[in-house]
This record gives sequence, structure tokens and C-alpha cells, in this order.
Amino acid sequence: MKHPLRSCLVAAIALAASSGLRASTLVYCGTLIDGIGDTARKEMTVVVEKDRIDRVEQGYVAAKPDDRVIDLKAATVMPGWIDCHVHLDMQLAPNDLLTQITSEPGDYALRAAYFAKKTLLAGFTSVRNLGDHEGSTLALRKAISQGIADGPRIYTAGQALSTTGGHADFTDGIDHRYGGHPTLDDGVFNGPDEARKAVRQHYKDGCDLIKIMASGGVLSIEKSGQNPQMTSEEIKAVVETAHDYGMKVAVHAHGTEAIRRAVEAGVDSIEHGTYMTDEIIALMKQHGTYYVPTISAGQFVARKAEIPGYFPPIIVPKAQAIGPLILGTFQRAYQGGVKIAFGTDTGVSAHGDNAQEFVYMVKGGMPPMQAIQSATREAAKLIGDEKNIGTVAPGRYADLTAVPGDPLADITLVGKVSFVMKGGVVYRSE
Repeated sequence: MKHPLRSCLVAAIALAASSGLRASTLVYCGTLIDGIGDTARKEMTVVVEKDRIDRVEQGYVAAKPDDRVIDLKAATVMPGWIDCHVHLDMQLAPNDLLTQITSEPGDYALRAAYFAKKTLLAGFTSVRNLGDHEGSTLALRKAISQGIADGPRIYTAGQALSTTGGHADFTDGIDHRYGGHPTLDDGVFNGPDEARKAVRQHYKDGCDLIKIMASGGVLSIEKSGQNPQMTSEEIKAVVETAHDYGMKVAVHAHGTEAIRRAVEAGVDSIEHGTYMTDEIIALMKQHGTYYVPTISAGQFVARKAEIPGYFPPIIVPKAQAIGPLILGTFQRAYQGGVKIAFGTDTGVSAHGDNAQEFVYMVKGGMPPMQAIQSATREAAKLIGDEKNIGTVAPGRYADLTAVPGDPLADITLVGKVSFVMKGGVVYRSE
């Protein structure tokens, strides 16, 4: 004979399960920008189950007894922002070269963890890390996934790839007796065969994408900030191999010729793009190449170049010439219809100030809604993970950022983040 009490208990549990009776988190949004539509919606509820969004409903859904309610009725709620160009394990400062050559792997890892938390609390729940030292962000990505560190979702390129004497050749400016012949182990290749091997090694190491330096740069100890530093054949070898392995390719390129070679090779994004011409804009539209502007970095280095002694003398003229141009490049690219994804090059500019890029983008003529979309759905598309991040929709990670008031009316409110949720966990609530 069946035990009557046990039978009743089993039946009650089964009924509760079949009725969907379980504790949920209800986020009451006074205004919701979902990253999907082009208009904000009023009085919405985002229903969160564990780390995912279960549904989004009009009005404020009545809570069950065990539900948790988060009241953001006075705020604007958005998908967690995505910064497509950061360097979590560095922070630009005077004497930066000395810091680099005296840092150990542990130093980079600890810096990355510290700056990752600042980034998350600033409203950025996902980032593309485009160049680290000693695999610091590979380790940090693992630590965050294991719950032993707080930070955004990291899509990392590992060590950026360069050619000898190029923008990511760490021995630039250093006496050759102390490392004048970098190798593939140092992220330096020469020729298509070595380029392919470097990509395959990055895949083996667990990188999510590839970052290459196709032109000179502002902050390296080299004369030119825009000369092409990779041949078309080298770039093509990188792109073909990376795409074979399911990885995208981000390209640092200031100079026109470097941008042209990269776009024609089929890269996925151009970072900085300072000397972009109308011809290049048309080429990027033809190829569907994303542009990641990094206006924040341009503004930052231009300001710091005016401070005597902040940069080594060889960097100053590059910072003065290139830095102020990026805002104008962004204006032309936006007006020309190039696809734009949000990115700051934070690590050059200060960690935690990432949202200032929104202000610059609006200053450059982009409407606030499109600027927010560049850091949500467009950034997710560039990363290639739009099924998980970038929009407030069923099945996506419960990544939410909120600010008081209306950022569509006052974009500077993005600097006053009052709420951050990542994967259903609240990291900031004010």
C-alpha cells in the first residue's frame, strides 16, 4: 500500500513544478532600452530566472511570495554595456616603459583583476580585451567564470600580434642587449607562414579572437604612428587562418594604407582608423567591416601630450597629431554609414571612465539611442555572441545596467550608473 502522506507530498511537488512555481527576480524598469527596438518602453518588467532572462513584460508584474523584486522605476534600464576595445592589465602613466619592463606575470594578472572590477561597476558587463601581457586576461577570464574574481565577461585576444619593430614589439626602444630579437613567443612574426603559426598558437592557448597591429601606433617607441607594418600577404594569412578556426580578427590601424590592406583582407574590425578616407569608408561598407572608434583614447593622449615629461619625446608628436583627429574620423564614418561598435581603448584612458565614449559619440553627431545600441546589440554582433549578450530578451544572460533619469535626453547620465547586474547577480545597487 502507498503511504497516503508521501503520495500527497509527491503530488504537491509535481503540481508546483508543472505550474512553474519557482522564485524569480522581477526587475521593474521605469524605462527600458532593450537594444532591439529604436524606442524606449515605459513601465516594463524583466523576469530573471537564475542567470538568464526568462521574459520581458509590459507593466509591473505581480510578485509571488518568494520572488525578489528590484525597483528601478525611477531609472532607465539597458542591456549591460559592451566595450569592444580594452586593455585590462595596464593603465597608462608617466614612465610607463619602466613599468612594463619591471612587471612580472603576477603583476599583470593582479592589475587586470583590479581594473576588471572597476569596469564592471561602471556598467560594462562584457569586454573585448585586445592585447594583454603574459596571458593575464586568459587567467582572469577563467577566474571570473569560476566565481573567484569579479569582472565583466571577457572575450580576449591574448597577446596582440606584431611584426619586428611594429607597434606591439615590446623591445622597441630597448637596448638590443636586453631582448632585441623577439620571436613568436613574444607575439612577433614575419611572413605569412609565421603569421599562420601565431594564430594557431593563440587558438591553442584559448584566445577568443586575434588582434594584429597593421600600422604604427601612438604609444610605442617608434617614429611613425601610421606607417603600414604588415604586408597584405601577412594580413591575409592571419585572417584566413583565424576564420578557419572560428576566430574574428581585430586590427589596430591608424594609417590609410594599413586600413586598406586590412579591409581588403577581410578583417572583422578596424580599431582607431584615424586616417580613414572617403574611399576607405566606401570599402568598409562594401566589406561590412566594423569600425571601433576609441575616441576616448585619442582625447586622452592629446591632453597628456601637453604635459611636459608625461610621454617620451618620440611619442609626443604622434599623440599631438593623431589624438585630436579620431573624433573627426568618427564623424565621417558615422555620416558615411560604416557599421560602428563601441570601444574605448581603456587602459590608455582610465578604467572606469569607459562611458565617457558615449558622450564623445553624441558630440560627434550620433544620436544617444544609436550610441547605446553601438555598445549593446552592435557590439554583440561584432563579438559574434548576440544570442547571449547585447539585448534584453528571453534567453539572453541577465546582464543589465541602469542609470537615473533619461540618458536619451542627457547622455552624461551614463557616467552615473546606479545598478549593475551580470548573469542575474547584482554587483551595484544605489
